Amino acid sequence: MPLGLQQQDPDITFAQSTTASGGSTTAASDFAPFPEHRHAAWTGHRSEHRSSASLAKEQNMTAQDVYVEAEGRPPYLHAMIAGGIGGSTGDLLMHSLDTVKTRQQGDPHVPSRYTSLGQSYYTIWRQEGIRRGLYGGWIPALGGSFPGTVMFFGTYEWSKRFLIDYGVQQHVSYLAAGFLGDLAASIVYVPSEVLKTRLQLQGRYNNPHFISGYNYRGTVDAARTIVRLEGASALFYGYKATLYRDLPFSALQFMFWEQFTTWARKYKQSRDIGVSLELLTGAAAGGLAGVITCPLDVVKTRLQTQISAPTEPRATKDHHATSQIRHISTSSPSTHRPRPGAVALDTSSVFTGLRMIYRTEGVAGWFRGVGPRGVWTFIQSGCMLFLYQRLLRQLEVFMPSELKEM
Repeated sequence: MPLGLQQQDPDITFAQSTTASGGSTTAASDFAPFPEHRHAAWTGHRSEHRSSASLAKEQNMTAQDVYVEAEGRPPYLHAMIAGGIGGSTGDLLMHSLDTVKTRQQGDPHVPSRYTSLGQSYYTIWRQEGIRRGLYGGWIPALGGSFPGTVMFFGTYEWSKRFLIDYGVQQHVSYLAAGFLGDLAASIVYVPSEVLKTRLQLQGRYNNPHFISGYNYRGTVDAARTIVRLEGASALFYGYKATLYRDLPFSALQFMFWEQFTTWARKYKQSRDIGVSLELLTGAAAGGLAGVITCPLDVVKTRLQTQISAPTEPRATKDHHATSQIRHISTSSPSTHRPRPGAVALDTSSVFTGLRMIYRTEGVAGWFRGVGPRGVWTFIQSGCMLFLYQRLLRQLEVFMPSELKEM
């Protein structure tokens, strides 16, 4: 192995190799991925803790590849704070588009009230307004988004570093870390997802023209009513379907993002790829993952908005009332006329649900709402990952700490 790769930071190695080969004489500080006052401490610490696996890998890499792919590892606290703020901000900004997507996927009307993206926005705004219409369910959405993304980024960073340090291939590490991160966060965001989705679809207190089978005055009333009539387990209704959607989505999103970022750094010959590419890499990763996982999102929405059977004591006491709503689904009033309304799923199985949708609606049924979902994940992912990277830099300034490979 060249001596430079054993003893020096990849940033310095890259600058020296280009100078020696007759290339640009740009100083290493021009390419440093961290501020100068941090660079010296980072170089010494990383060279002392570099694993044998990474040293072996560098033998087969050019100095330029080592530099470009050098991984910055922020403190876990910084990653969790930046991820929580970035994720919740992106979710809040794009909540109205999520409402449109949810309405298109769960619309029971024949003919369908929600068709194109623009028409759906206008219809919801005209009939329901902004607070109860386009931003219905934003409180539980935000309440689950911040702690969920904090847990996600903490788990993601730890899992990614652990796997890479033990020699697991990078793409597999990114995929697995995204999967594990979302699994850890699911315990927080799934109940909020149930509340959010029902408030987005509900009827009288929200939209007098939309009959859903339930009407909640607000987030607290929704939680109390669900627990009283359906049991606390209903807050986790569709949990498996949510995992089937979100685990592949997060895994693909972050694998794509890490790969797109690597390509951008190679293209720019710097870890600083600029605002436009930071936005584009994050947005492209989220949009692509969102389109691929749209069929799972359709199943999740329909399962979570079906009213489950009440608990046994309530079933006896309120038999007449509950018998009328036991099998009501916001997805469809009837399974005999599924198009353009959505078929009711009398199942809790994701794969059975996918088959039922395919038999009654075809492939188009799997991709109901794919336009809003693709746009939502494109913009939300771009905002979240852009803010994440920018906030990491600001936290490093205001909360300096020794960079350690933990």
